Amino acid sequence: MQAVETEIKIRLENREVFESKLPLLGFRRMTERAFEHNTLFDTPNRELRSRRQILRLRHYGGAWVVTHKAAPPGVSEEGPHKSRIETESVVEDGRAMARIFQALGFHPVFVYEKWRTEWADGEGQCVLDDTPLGAYAELEGPGAWIDRTAKSLQIGESQYLKLSYGRIFEAWRERTQCKAVNFTFAEIPPSFR
Repeated sequence: MQAVETEIKIRLENREVFESKLPLLGFRRMTERAFEHNTLFDTPNRELRSRRQILRLRHYGGAWVVTHKAAPPGVSEEGPHKSRIETESVVEDGRAMARIFQALGFHPVFVYEKWRTEWADGEGQCVLDDTPLGAYAELEGPGAWIDRTAKSLQIGESQYLKLSYGRIFEAWRERTQCKAVNFTFAEIPPSFR
C-alpha cells in the first residue's frame, strides 16, 4: 500500500499522564504494548540516505512489514509536519526478505527498537513509543487533525519534532559521546538515558 504519511513526534515527560488523556478525546486502543524491532537497509555508500529515502524491515506484533519511505516530489520541508510517501507490505518471512535485500546490494545499516502502543480516533492515529531514550508520541493524520489534536493534548507547535528516530539517536549520540551504533535497549546503558 502506498500513501502520503503526515506526522509529528512529541517527546513525553510523563507517558502515563499523556496516555490517560487519549480516551477522553475519543481515542480507542488499537493494539496492546508490543515490542518492535526495525532494521534499515542501504548500500555501503548510503545511497538511499543521500536521497532521503529509507528501506526498512520491521518485526512487530508477530508480523513482518517491509517499508520504503521517500520525500514526496515538490513537497517542501517547511511547515510543522513531516510528510513522506510510504509504501509498505506485510511479508511472510522477514529473514528471507533480509537475504533478498542483501543479494540486491542492500545491507543492514541501522537497528532501532521500541515498545509501541497504538491508539486511533477514526481520523488519525496516536502511537506511544517507549524507546531506549524515553517515551515519544507520534500523531499521524491530516495536518489540520494533527494540530487540533495536539492543541487538545496541550502540545504547542514548538514541541513538534519532525526527526526520525535515527536522527534523534544521532543527535543524542553526538551530545553524549556514547559509542552506541544502534538505537537499541542493549546498546544504550540506562546511565546514558
